[in-house]
Amino acid sequence: MKKLTEIEISKKIKNFPNWTHQHKSIQASFKFNDFKDTFFVMKEIALMAEKINHHPNWSNIYNVLNVRLTTHDAGGVTDKDFELAKMIDAVIKESLQDK
Repeated sequence: MKKLTEIEISKKIKNFPNWTHQHKSIQASFKFNDFKDTFFVMKEIALMAEKINHHPNWSNIYNVLNVRLTTHDAGGVTDKDFELAKMIDAVIKESLQDK
């Protein structure tokens, strides 16, 4: 997979309002009601990530999920990172609608 240029990333990230571009990755933080909701979303993301064989760097503290996406093999951001970001945004949107 080809690493995207800074210009390509800047154009694409405009369609991802929750995400920023930093340190050869795209990053976002999401806040939920509690740990249970956060963990549920993480489980859903993990299942999707496994299907497309592209895994996030992430951490959570209680109700906050921090996600960083990069393609290690390419040495930076690729279309695969934006594909997973889109999936993550969809899972989060769905989980918030269920509340």
